[in-house]
Formats: sequence, C-alpha cells, structure tokens
Amino acid sequence: MAELEQKIAQGRGDEVADVVLRGGRLLDLVTGELLEGDVAICGDTIVGVLDTYEARDVIDVSGLVLVPGFIDTHLHIESSLVTPFEFDRCVTPRGVTTAICDPHEIANVIGADGIRYFQQASAHTLMDIRVQLSSCVPSTHMETAGAELLAEDIAPLMGHPSGIGLAEFMNYPGVIHRDPEAMKKLRLFEGGHVDGHCPLLSGKDLNAYVAAGIRTEHEATSAEEALEKLRKGMRVLIREGSVSKDMAALQPLLTERTSPYMCLCTDDRNPLDIGEHGHLDYMIRWMIAQGTSPLAAYRAATLSAAEAFGLKDRGMIAPGKRADIVAVDSLEGCNAQLVLAAGRRVDDAAFAARETIAPVGRNSCKAPHMRAEQFRATGNREDTDVIGIREGQILTDHLHEIIAIEDGDKRPDPARDLVRIAVVERHGRNGNVATGFVKGFGLKAGAIASTVCHDHHNIACVGVNYDDMAVASNRLGEIEGGFVVVSGGKVLAELALPVAGLMSLAPFEEVRDGLVELRRAATSLGVTLDEPFLQLAFLALPVIPSLKITDRGMVDVMKFEIIPG
Repeated sequence: MAELEQKIAQGRGDEVADVVLRGGRLLDLVTGELLEGDVAICGDTIVGVLDTYEARDVIDVSGLVLVPGFIDTHLHIESSLVTPFEFDRCVTPRGVTTAICDPHEIANVIGADGIRYFQQASAHTLMDIRVQLSSCVPSTHMETAGAELLAEDIAPLMGHPSGIGLAEFMNYPGVIHRDPEAMKKLRLFEGGHVDGHCPLLSGKDLNAYVAAGIRTEHEATSAEEALEKLRKGMRVLIREGSVSKDMAALQPLLTERTSPYMCLCTDDRNPLDIGEHGHLDYMIRWMIAQGTSPLAAYRAATLSAAEAFGLKDRGMIAPGKRADIVAVDSLEGCNAQLVLAAGRRVDDAAFAARETIAPVGRNSCKAPHMRAEQFRATGNREDTDVIGIREGQILTDHLHEIIAIEDGDKRPDPARDLVRIAVVERHGRNGNVATGFVKGFGLKAGAIASTVCHDHHNIACVGVNYDDMAVASNRLGEIEGGFVVVSGGKVLAELALPVAGLMSLAPFEEVRDGLVELRRAATSLGVTLDEPFLQLAFLALPVIPSLKITDRGMVDVMKFEIIPG
C-alpha cells in the first residue's frame, strides 16, 4: 500500500497501526485539556488520537502525560562544545526533538564548509536539526574572523532540506542604515523567514528593523523590551543559556494570552548546565513553578515555536503531525520517561544505529606564539575604559576607572578586580593583539584563555600575570583550541576543542566532567562567576552593548566604533 493510503487506512482503523501509545493522557495545546485515548502512529506520522487502535507495537504509557516534542527556536550547537551527534545524544532524551540552529560559530572559523557540515549532519541525527543560514560572518567590520560570507556565498547554500531561512541578523545598524551588503542578504530571503537580533533597540529604529521583514527576537532582556517587540509583531524567544539568563525577567510576560507569540530557546548552553539543570525541560519546570500556566509553558515550547517558524507538520499531538512525542511524569515535573522522534524511540540502540560524518575544521588555531610583554596595556591616559560584567547577561557596562601608568604599562589590579583582557587573532590572517581591562571576574592569580570567543573565535584571555597569559594562549595552539586555566606557569585544567577550536570529539559526558574540572580550577584562582568561560567568550562580541573587545581594540557598541588607543 502506498504511504499516503497507508496513513489514511491506519488512521481510520482499516489497518493496524505501526505503533500505539496506550494509557496516557494527552495535553491539548489549543484548549489546555488533558484528554484520554490511544495515539496511533504510522511510520513517522501521528494518524489517530482520542480513540482506540490496534497496533503491531503497543507501548504502555499509563500514568504519563503525552506532550509534543520540544522545539529549541534558537541555538548554536557549537556552543554546547560537542558535535551535533553528541548534542543529539545529550538533549533529545530530554524531549528536544527539533533544534533550529545557526552555525555561525563554525562559519566564522572555516566559512561555508562549516554550514555544510551541519547541513550534512542533520540527515543523520534523531532530532530534527534545522540549519538557518548565517547572516553575519563576521558579525561586524570591527573584528577579524577566519572567513567572510557575502550574499553570493550564502545563495548556493539555500534550498537544503534542513533550511528554514536566514539566521539572526546581528548587524542591526546595517539594517536600519540600509548597508548595501545587508540589503543584498535580506533580499535573498525577502518574503521568507529572517531571525532577529536587536538588543535594546526601540522606537523608530525598531520599527525600521522589523519593517525589513525580520520576524523573531531572542535578545530581549526585560519584560518592557519584550513587550514593545511583541506589540510590533515580533515573536519573542525567551532565552535561558549558560550565560544569557533572561527567563526570570521574561517569565511574567508569558501567559495564555501571549503564549501564541512567545517561544523558548537556549542560544548557548553547555553540557555541564544541561547535566546539572536540564535544557528546555528545565525552562518549562522552572516557569511552571513560578506560576506560569502549564498550557502557556508547553505551548511556547511546542506549538507556538512550530507556528513561528512555519513548521506546520509539528507542535501538536494530532493526526497528520510528525510523531515527535514526549511522555512526561507530570506537566509540573517535565521529566521525560519516553521520547519518540519522528516515530522512532529515542534510546541507546537508536543512537548507535545512526551514521555519522567526519569532523571538519581541524588545526584551525594558527595564532602567533605569544610572549609575556605582548599583554602589556600601553597608553598615556590614566582614565581607562573598563568592561563591566553583568553576571547572567551578555550585556556589559561601560565603566571608567583611573589606572596608574607604571613603566609605560597599566597593570592589572586584582585588589580592585581590574584584570587584563586580551584578544589574540588566531586564524593566521594578521596576528593582531588587543588588550584592555575587565571588572567582574574576581581573578586573583594566573590566567584563563579560550578559543570560544564570539563570534570571530579568536583567543580571549584574562589574567593578572602576563607570563601565565602567554602560557595559556600558547597552550591553546598546542591542543587545537579549547579552554585552559594556568597558574604559576602550569596548566591546572584544560579541555581540547579540536573541531574548529569550538567542539570536542569526546562524548558529552567527558566534556561535562572536563567543565567541572575547569570550573574548579578557575575558582581556585578567585573567579567568582558561575560560568567564566562562556562569560569570557561574550566579552568579545561587538554587537551586544555596551563595551566589548576584539582583536582590533575596545569597541563602544552604542557608537558602533573602536575606541582610539
């Protein structure tokens, strides 16, 4: 029997279903009711609900609640620090059956080949990885990335089965001031889906940005900001990553009235946080515990996400929908007891049966060999621009501190929590080194360094000892990139990320354990941040206000310009 006829026959009960889930209650994402009846599945499609069916495979889900598979509406899988195959194994058992990713991290290192890697990987994972095409590589003209993607470079990547549209358009000044290259990229996707990225943008500037056809926004950090963007037609994605933690601020805005226009995303979340707290399942649990109605929370995680991105084949447990189903212990607990992804049971056997593809981006760390004196901060003004960290946010403060000049150098002052930050160009393009100051790490000794450095992914290093900073930076070249903690000239902890300096080839459990060791080593040096490595990474992203640093110098993001040395 042909596939279409078979689905109809099984839905009508003329043929036995392939699979039936029996005994559970089904959450209706339209009415909020908990309904009883079998769920019948033919291949990868739900064909019957709220009735009785026979099947070749009957799965008993008595006592459980059936909800649609969760959809992460914006993330960079590279920031999970593992390959897409390990990310699949890490989060799909938690109920995440669709991930809408932007591979601009790897694209900033190796260009279009990085996007193709994710497109090819998407054909082999249990979860459905939807690969948006990266809009801003590099994010601005104020940094040196390993590649540049113009409109003519993006166009050949269009049309892949994994695609939805154009990923987050971070260069919002380029949009509102009609930069010709920005206009070319937007015209490629005119009438299609374009993701937004416009932190703190409001008023007529926001009107102009939305008028360009940009549909989503994950950078809202306050309820007031999110509400203006909702009122102007944007879908607001509530974000809870390892550094960017906006859920507490936006949770009061998520109600049954607003939930059709709000979704959930993680953006950047590593295996340590996933292991300790969870992924989208954690967000759902937390918000319900704070008083969000289960209907609003689950709708944002499923149906609203599907509608926002035009994925009409999922988001409900209903006939004709993709069989992405999570059986949870309770709506409040949101602990997945069984997950089906496109009708396949998510378990060790299913993961073992996947095909994989070879990694890309090896030997990408081509930084110059660093010497201690290169981390000096020269200048003839004691009045100094200082990056002020806001823990739990990627927004920073633009501080001013008086720092004395001694022997031509402004030295770190750990007593005042003023530590050196440096960015070293590592793509082999110009060898730039820029230095500045940051406040908020609590570092008392040593140095930490990383090649996860958004979005250009050069080496970012903070320290109070120049010798240790040199050791840390040079060690990253030896291990093909990653994270390093150094004190007294010795490496205390490290995690190699040889895939473009961004992803490990190890199982996610090993990466999680490595992050525990790194956090312990950083804490031993006085670091007070819960997530110092990703917090460090975002200090180099010049599209997030207010003060950042790239290999070309300190960047005043509000003026969108490099501060003169």
